[in-house]
Amino acid sequence: MKFLFNPTSHFNLANLFTFVNITAGLSATYFITQNNFFLAIVLAWIGGAFDIFDGKIARKYKLSNEFGIQLDSFADFLSFVLVPVFLIFQAVYFTSLSGMWILAASIISIYYVISGLRRLISFNIHADVGEVAKFFTGVPTPLGAILLWLVYLSHAYGFIPAYVVLVLMIGIGWSLNSTLKVPHP
Repeated sequence: MKFLFNPTSHFNLANLFTFVNITAGLSATYFITQNNFFLAIVLAWIGGAFDIFDGKIARKYKLSNEFGIQLDSFADFLSFVLVPVFLIFQAVYFTSLSGMWILAASIISIYYVISGLRRLISFNIHADVGEVAKFFTGVPTPLGAILLWLVYLSHAYGFIPAYVVLVLMIGIGWSLNSTLKVPHP
């Protein structure tokens, strides 16, 4: 069991938590295809919890390495970029929009995905193994996902129409690569 606390192991404890995040994200994607949005959201939040703990474990037990940084970004892309965009597309755009509005929703969804990917790649390029900055520049993808969940819930409870969801998705997508300073918890 030494591999759990070996920073060079691809299966150390921190990375195992990241693998659970990936599993939760993949499972959430499946349940979105089945229109089971509640279970998809629960799984996405479980992935989010494991994302918090993988970083804490990596720092506490000095398990940070380049592989873990890349793996964590892949998990973040899946759970905090693709899953919320796919959920909003299925649950909001597909059910509320038609014609040219679906095309617009597709373009905006792709914009958000590219913005999230750009954010994560930029973060990885500038990340130092084992170091944590006091502030993020731009909104981190997990916070972007939380904002998208709130947008989804606002639509689901009838507070905002699908057209407002489109505008908010553009704004949140922009914020991922902005110069906004967000405190690191």
